[in-house]
Amino acid sequence: MSEAPKPLPYAGIRVVEFTHMVMGPTCGLLLGDLGAEVVKVEPIEGDNTRRLLGSGAGFFPTFNRNKKSIALDLKRPEGVEAALRLIATADIVSENFKPGTMKKLGLDYASLRKLNPRLIYVSHKGFLPGPYDHRTALDEVVQMMGGLAYMTGRSGDPLRAGTSVNDIMGGMFGAIGAMAALRQRDQTGEGCEVQSALFENNIFLVAQHMMQFAATGKAADPMPSRISAWAVYDVFTVKDGEQIFLAAVSDKQWTIFCKAFRLEEMLADPRLKTNNDRVLAREWMMPILRSHLAGRSAAELSEVFEQNELPFAPITKPQDLFEDPHLNATGGLAPIRMNDGSTSKVPLMPFTIGGERPGIRLQPPLLGEHTNVLLKEVGYSDADIETLKSQHITTGD
Repeated sequence: MSEAPKPLPYAGIRVVEFTHMVMGPTCGLLLGDLGAEVVKVEPIEGDNTRRLLGSGAGFFPTFNRNKKSIALDLKRPEGVEAALRLIATADIVSENFKPGTMKKLGLDYASLRKLNPRLIYVSHKGFLPGPYDHRTALDEVVQMMGGLAYMTGRSGDPLRAGTSVNDIMGGMFGAIGAMAALRQRDQTGEGCEVQSALFENNIFLVAQHMMQFAATGKAADPMPSRISAWAVYDVFTVKDGEQIFLAAVSDKQWTIFCKAFRLEEMLADPRLKTNNDRVLAREWMMPILRSHLAGRSAAELSEVFEQNELPFAPITKPQDLFEDPHLNATGGLAPIRMNDGSTSKVPLMPFTIGGERPGIRLQPPLLGEHTNVLLKEVGYSDADIETLKSQHITTGD
């Protein structure tokens, strides 16, 4: 007989989320992948990410698997009443509305803790409480004001990172805070409020550059013009214009690199003896290395570096990752339902538990897909539900 599947760590925990876009949904995604029942409360017209174009076209299927959907009009008292009934069954409430929105609805932490002192309430905001907390924040806003865009771009040309790093990590820290609060509740019997914020997340990301200044008294240069801590840590343009990232970050790796590519003279050069020596010599050393490797193909270089256990990487476009042999061999991609009903693949969480990746139990929900079931669970009759639908307070199946 096959063994029954092991229960996931947060099975039995119910999360009711009032979230949209990326940050809040990421928190629910992580908790849902780890076994929690996540109920996504959507407006009647649905989460806006169901309809985004361009760079937002993949948001909904990426961040909303393992969730149930209920559609409620929270501008109507009957919709708020239904939400309160759901919250009464929840361990965690998660939200990422503008400051003050949940308070206007009577769904803020101060109001809800009176109804359920054991409730854990996770707020995802632009800023933690302070002088900036009234501002409207976006991932790009905090990257610009938090030093990340400065570090990513060339000097004088600030550039946002190539993904929603603060939104995603902010949601992750919200989930980590919720996990810590659940453990604390086990000890105290009481819930609490957890706050996660884009700006503070961004500051955590650039802390290494702040501390570089604290340690050296010298400001960190943007990444394209920085003085690298390692001698060989670069993108090389090679045969047929291909590009590949190659590195040799220790004295041992430098020795292996020189022997593999017959660079005996450079290996014997006393000016290149240590990594720090080579860092100081990069101005004249790197052109020699680039010229020496330029005639080889990226595939040939990859083979030599892999055989010698040296760090290397092809320059890969995101769409190419669907066919990545490692991701497909290790179960890192799983079938996902897209907004138009078609099927693609989506990356799973980047960790294993007991040797297994947390998988997809529920496809990203259709709008209001679980409305009827969820409302019945909290005491609504079929007639009640039909009345709410006729009044456009809810929708769905």
